[in-house]
Amino acid sequence: MLNCAVIMGRLTADPELRTTNSGVSVTTFSVAVDRRFSRQGEEKQTDFINVVAWRQTAEFVTRYFHKGSMIAVQGSIPTRTYEDRNGNKRTAFEIVADNVSFCGSKAETGTGAASAARPAAPAPAYQSGDAEGFSVLPTGDDDAFPFAGTEDDGLPF
Repeated sequence: MLNCAVIMGRLTADPELRTTNSGVSVTTFSVAVDRRFSRQGEEKQTDFINVVAWRQTAEFVTRYFHKGSMIAVQGSIPTRTYEDRNGNKRTAFEIVADNVSFCGSKAETGTGAASAARPAAPAPAYQSGDAEGFSVLPTGDDDAFPFAGTEDDGLPF
């Protein structure tokens, strides 16, 4: 039997670290996960999935993640039943996190020390069209390039 869940999405609120009576760290948080497909003409739907993290995982989540952070969670899905205030039986589903990972860039997750102090440098643009800085490769024997095909081998190049 297998009970394994993997989700990736954004935290809906800042996770808060709590401690049980026996001193065990725990946090609960919700992850907004967009569905892969949507019907034509409809907006994409989002599922809000509850997650529980214990011990070091809980401490890690509350220290490094905040509302809006992209997060990947791997764990299992236990179910539990309870009675609500009106005496109705209810069933709760949630993911108990075994592993939690960063998914966004350091600037996006806010984990880089320099990310808040220094904006990222813009990528160089090569739009001038001149060949300055480029050199021509010598031509010669086709055997010099092991990936080069011939006209007779049926390859497109």
